[in-house]
Amino acid sequence: MSESIEGIDYKEVIEYALDPLIVHSQFKIIYINEAAEYFFRASREEVIGASPVDIFKETSKPAIIKRISGAYSEPAELIEETIYKMDGTSVEVELYCHPIMIGETKAIQTYVRDLTERKHLEAVQNEMSKEINEIASNIVPISEGIAILPLVGAINQERATHLLELVPVKVQEQRVTCLIIDFSGIYQLDNLVVDSLFKFNNVLNLIGVECILTGVRPQLATEAVKLGFNLKNLITFSTVKDALSFLQEKKTN
Repeated sequence: MSESIEGIDYKEVIEYALDPLIVHSQFKIIYINEAAEYFFRASREEVIGASPVDIFKETSKPAIIKRISGAYSEPAELIEETIYKMDGTSVEVELYCHPIMIGETKAIQTYVRDLTERKHLEAVQNEMSKEINEIASNIVPISEGIAILPLVGAINQERATHLLELVPVKVQEQRVTCLIIDFSGIYQLDNLVVDSLFKFNNVLNLIGVECILTGVRPQLATEAVKLGFNLKNLITFSTVKDALSFLQEKKTN
């Protein structure tokens, strides 16, 4: 297999492509590039001559056979599928194939793109969104107009940003006029997160909601001061109980 197009060696072009490439004709693999050898964990000698359908799940094979049959005349649409490597491990991939001519032979070139990292990031993002929605939905009403938002776990920049977007909406929906944000359950913060979380006070004030911070640990207070926040301008208490006592006293006065 070594066709040239205006002086360009086709085999050399695809051999050094970063994505795994498979060339097959009449349901037999006739060439794979170096990236495909690495991806499938097999030498090309082990792969060439095999059917491209063999790497798919049994339930997918009928659709794949139909897809390949149609790809001799026009490119097939991009799809996601689960395939198997030569060692039996499965992997989710993106597949795109189109017709080519190898001399007088009609063939199909298939691009394989590993989706493992993308799927992992999507799963992490989905889990994070779920957690953020759970946190934002965990605004606990205490009495008329007063609610508590307990923050727990690790808050990174992205989570802090999402909270900043969701919490104001939630408090307006629940007609909260005073929100106690409890930091006592937070065990991991960085400077950017501290910056975002202290913006809660400004954002909530803009929509007419009084913000009280509780459980602000010395480390968090120190970082806030380093960033230029004046804690004297914030209402803070050691515990939620202290904050509620303050509000009760304020109400009676």
